[in-house]
Amino acid sequence: MLTITQDLHDRIVAHAREDHPDEACGIIAGPEGSDRPERYVRMLNAERSPTFYKFDADEHKKLYDRMWDADEEAVVVYHSHTATEAYPSRTDISYANEPQAHYVIVSTADTDGFGDFQFRSFRIRAGEVEEEEVKVVEAY
Repeated sequence: MLTITQDLHDRIVAHAREDHPDEACGIIAGPEGSDRPERYVRMLNAERSPTFYKFDADEHKKLYDRMWDADEEAVVVYHSHTATEAYPSRTDISYANEPQAHYVIVSTADTDGFGDFQFRSFRIRAGEVEEEEVKVVEAY
């Protein structure tokens, strides 16, 4: 189960809606081994695409260097889908290389009237996708 604060949840949703119709992406870092998302990091979608996201390579490297120095890891890796349901695509699954991370997908398809808003979380390990419950709390 992903337990996330209301503030972090709302920041992810706001970013997804702001970047629509392009996909938004980012990471929430937390203390290594804690499974506790704490530090929100909004990332640039280097693809600037409504159907694909890719972290900017320089920005990504700098973030991982900072996390390494601070004994942090990626607890949540998030992105949005702009016209489809919030479920990992084959590309999403192939890029999921953080076995400890929760992969959050927000569907902003409702922004254009294509469907219902969705905020879903998945564990993706060795190509296997497992949806998990999301618990939104005021504070930890």
